[in-house]
Amino acid sequence: MKMKKFTVTLAAIAFVACNQKKESSLQIGEPEEIVTKDYEQLEKADWLLGEWGNTSAEGNLTETWKQENDSTFIGKNFVTVEVDTVFQENVVLEQKNDSLFYKVTVKGQNNNETVAFYLTAADDDQLVFENPKHDFPNKITYNKISSDSLVAEISGMKDGKISKELFAMKKR
Repeated sequence: MKMKKFTVTLAAIAFVACNQKKESSLQIGEPEEIVTKDYEQLEKADWLLGEWGNTSAEGNLTETWKQENDSTFIGKNFVTVEVDTVFQENVVLEQKNDSLFYKVTVKGQNNNETVAFYLTAADDDQLVFENPKHDFPNKITYNKISSDSLVAEISGMKDGKISKELFAMKKR
C-alpha cells in the first residue's frame, strides 16, 4: 500500500513538474529581449502625413493623411467647388508583412468598392503604387518636391491612350 501511495505521489509530482513553464535562461540583471514589428515600408511614407491642398479654377483640392496605428495611415481626398463636394475618396495605406498597400475607395466609382495598389518603388522622395489589372489609373505616384510641396500623379491607359493627371499640392 505504501509503495502504491509513493508511486501515485511520484506520478503527481512528475505531472506537475512537466506542466510548469520552463524558467527563463536569462541571468539575474540581464535585460529581456523585446521583439518589435518593423514597419519600414510604411515609414517611407511618413512625409505624406499632414494636410495638403491646392486651389485652382477647377476647385479646392484637399488631401489629409493621419497615422491610425503602427501599420496604417488613413487618407482623405476631396475636391470642392464653392460649397459642393464634387469628388471624394478614402485611402488606407497599410503595411502587411513586407508589403505596402494603397487601398482606395472612390465615392461613385468601382461600385464603391475598394481598389488595392501595391508599392512597387520607393525612396526618400517618391512612392509608386501599381495595379496593372485596374482600368484607370493603374499607377499612382507621389513625388516629394520639398518638405512643404508634393505632386501626386495618376496614370495609365484611358480610352486606348496613355494618360496622366498631375495634382500639385502645398502643405497647409
